[in-house]
Amino acid sequence: MIEEGEIFNSHDVVSLFTNTPIDESLNVIKARLEHDKTLSKRTLLAVDDIIDLLKFVLTTTYFLFRGKIYKQRFGAAMGSPVSPVVANLYLEFLEQQAIATAPLDCKPRLWKRYVDDILEIIKEDQVENLTTHLNQTDPTDSIKFTYEKEREGSIPFLDTLIVRKPDGSVKLLVYRKATHTDQYLNFASHHPIHHKLGVIRTLLDRMNSVISEKEDKDQEEGKIKHALKQCGYPSGLFNHVKRKMDSKQQATKPSKNKNSTEKSKGLVIVPYVEKMTETATRIFRKHGIATAVRPHTTLRKMLVHPKDKRDSMSTTDCIYEIPCANCDSTYVGETGRRFETRLNEHKKETEKVARSKGTFTRQTRKQSVSEQSKSAIADHAAQQNHIINWKDAQVLEKEFVYK
Repeated sequence: MIEEGEIFNSHDVVSLFTNTPIDESLNVIKARLEHDKTLSKRTLLAVDDIIDLLKFVLTTTYFLFRGKIYKQRFGAAMGSPVSPVVANLYLEFLEQQAIATAPLDCKPRLWKRYVDDILEIIKEDQVENLTTHLNQTDPTDSIKFTYEKEREGSIPFLDTLIVRKPDGSVKLLVYRKATHTDQYLNFASHHPIHHKLGVIRTLLDRMNSVISEKEDKDQEEGKIKHALKQCGYPSGLFNHVKRKMDSKQQATKPSKNKNSTEKSKGLVIVPYVEKMTETATRIFRKHGIATAVRPHTTLRKMLVHPKDKRDSMSTTDCIYEIPCANCDSTYVGETGRRFETRLNEHKKETEKVARSKGTFTRQTRKQSVSEQSKSAIADHAAQQNHIINWKDAQVLEKEFVYK
């Protein structure tokens, strides 16, 4: 219940990951580990060893941008698996300090946080005072908070829209941003049917788990049906999935193979090709092999290339080719070093052989057949009096199996 003079308010951390102070976070984590009595049961590493490893991971973030290599000098890296853990632990430390030291007038009655999103119940005239207090909590002055008050008795929090009713009670709805377009996986797309059924189940699961009142659930079901219809889903398919979920057939249906876990021989991931993949899946299942399906060609794969393209000359562990400019001969080689380094070695050897042997006549060519230099390219250029086309040298394939 929301009392008179109180409102829902949310605070958000400004760029949490990249503003998380590393040294202070490591101090917080070290203190937590030192008070963890069960740590020795989970790892043989000492606390100092764990902190050293964390510090190495958090302070050695490099990235390539427009051909230049940069090092991140502050904060945790976006996309790093360890960043959410470190940032969350530091923010947990800050919120404990902030709530414990908050003046009585602006102390929130409810405080719920998920990573950097915070929901509170607080007196309406104390929101700015609480924000000022929060922004003074971090000793490094790196972590800053912004706030958003409820509007017209409602406020979004994660995927939930929290609505305050006239009597002070609260109901929950599904929250959709203003930019939401109701575009889901199109039914005509090249995906296995269980992916499409999964879309329906996910939307219904969210409806059932989030919305608190039956009348609102009925309205949400109508929205889902309309959105799926726009994406090409047959209405009969929606009803079929809903009936199965309502009757809990999937949860209560006995397994056809009680020993499936024991007989499982592993998992294979296969690209989806209509009809062929379904057949292959049935064959794998007969032999106790589970399958997972993923689309082979996606818009993301075709359009999204967030990383700088590396210069081919910098490629290591590769197979390459160098053509001759006077005939169809091509040299194919392999190197574990940079392609540019290996190419320069071929050039130097070719120039060295050319200077020492000069231009070949018919007689000298026959004599030189048995003589081998360090490079087959140099032998070809010298013996045939040919020119090597260095400009068209290229990497054929990158090797990903390292020995």
